[in-house]
Amino acid sequence: MKKLFLLFSLVIVATIANAQQNTETNLPLIKYHITTADSSIVTPAALRKGKPVMVIYFEPSCTHCEHLMAELKPKMDALKNIQVVMITFTQTEYPFLRLIKDFNKKYNLGKYPNFTVGTEYTSKKDYPVQRYYAIYTTPFVVVYNKSGKVVKSFTTVPAVNDLLVAVKKAEQ
Repeated sequence: MKKLFLLFSLVIVATIANAQQNTETNLPLIKYHITTADSSIVTPAALRKGKPVMVIYFEPSCTHCEHLMAELKPKMDALKNIQVVMITFTQTEYPFLRLIKDFNKKYNLGKYPNFTVGTEYTSKKDYPVQRYYAIYTTPFVVVYNKSGKVVKSFTTVPAVNDLLVAVKKAEQ
């Protein structure tokens, strides 16, 4: 009986893991509402029309997110024509907003005007972006083209070259 239970458990875990890895989204860009490190509120209204968008859902202390940003940092020039919106679920109360500030500083994101970094956290704790895209792990990345159509989504840590290929396709 124990072996049967173990086998059944492994099948369920493998199914869930595989389902998350292969999930792609074709959802239009969410109407997000984020608070930046300087406490400004940002919505999609701040995006320039006719330009591609990349949404990165992350957590400032996530090692996979940090690894992705470390690999992207020397390739930031390849992202200059895409609007990057980085959204987390980090709280806005002290000391949590500091995590976003430190993340910005660590990767020098203030240097790039096409990057917006903020949290969707509210006192309601409803996390609409996380629910909309059915995000279970970070980082989650979705790339939209100039017309607002999904080019590619990544539910697991993307290889930087794969991400750059999607960005290039979004710019066409």
